[in-house]
Amino acid sequence: MREFFRNLLQPLNLAGFFTIAAVALSLRFTPREVTLLAVSTLLAFTAFFTTMVVMAEHRKRIRSALLCLMATSALVQIRLAPELGTAQVLLVIWVACAFSTWRPRTAIAAALIVDAIFYLLIREAGFSSPLTLVMINVGFQALAALCVHYAVSAESSRDQLVLVNADLLATRALLADSARDAERLRVARELHDVAGHKLTAMRLNLRALAADPAFGQREEVRIAERLSGELLADIRGVVQALRNEHGLDLETALRALAAPLPRPELALRIDDDVRVTDPGTAETLLRLVQEALTNAARHADANRLSVHLRREGAEVVLRMEDDGRIKGAIREGNGIAGMRERIAALRGRLDLGTTPRGGLRIDARLPA
Repeated sequence: MREFFRNLLQPLNLAGFFTIAAVALSLRFTPREVTLLAVSTLLAFTAFFTTMVVMAEHRKRIRSALLCLMATSALVQIRLAPELGTAQVLLVIWVACAFSTWRPRTAIAAALIVDAIFYLLIREAGFSSPLTLVMINVGFQALAALCVHYAVSAESSRDQLVLVNADLLATRALLADSARDAERLRVARELHDVAGHKLTAMRLNLRALAADPAFGQREEVRIAERLSGELLADIRGVVQALRNEHGLDLETALRALAAPLPRPELALRIDDDVRVTDPGTAETLLRLVQEALTNAARHADANRLSVHLRREGAEVVLRMEDDGRIKGAIREGNGIAGMRERIAALRGRLDLGTTPRGGLRIDARLPA
């Protein structure tokens, strides 16, 4: 509900509702025999416009159908009361909606067709200079189109920056983990090579002293020899603990990658026995999930992406399933081709399929 009102109360949408209200006020001057039909048509236009502004942007087909209905109701409104000269402002609202949904070329072509029909309607109504009226209205339409175009461009740039920032955060998390592992390995080597070597030499010397009759009976020598042995065992335990590979923190990186996306939701599951210590493999897994998120949002109309990372023998298996709908055969675009290239570089394998509900399933196998 909060999302509904937030979309409804956007500044450009409020301007559209204010314009519709102004047209509604002018309907009191329409002939009585067409007033009811004019009011009904305007209510229909308002309903289509309201549905349009609160509907998710990825539902392109439904939005296109609403645009066609909006254009039809606006033209009918013009036909019912052409002498008022107010109904054509509905076309300005329609053009703004068209440029927020369609590509500029498609929107321009549709606007030219609608304006041609508008010209024919007012010429039939007996206007002395219909072309002038149409050109004035086209000017307002162009202004609305430019405002929407720049607003959409700014929003798209903002979204791209958010995605780039998420990508940087995810990559930084992997790099930080990799740097910590490298530092831990360096410390382990230093302890083993330096402290371990010197402690071993000291213990050998203490054993030699303990074997000497002049010092062998002294309690201090025996205690020092025993403590040196315990300390050497402790250092070996620390070195072993430092060398234990816990793997890179993939979960944090993947969640950081998906956090800014409003859709799809990431359902992530990583089995406890999965250990990814190679930064290259971790980077590949990160990019695979990133591409799956992009595909699910743009092409599959999905609201949820399930990601499961598990281990099978000497391989790490990544399974990704979305809840979208695939129509027809699976077509491999640049995104899937990029996935295959990354996996082939690591001598892995990629398999595509569909879920029982018709969504896309991606299985990637990489050497552990």
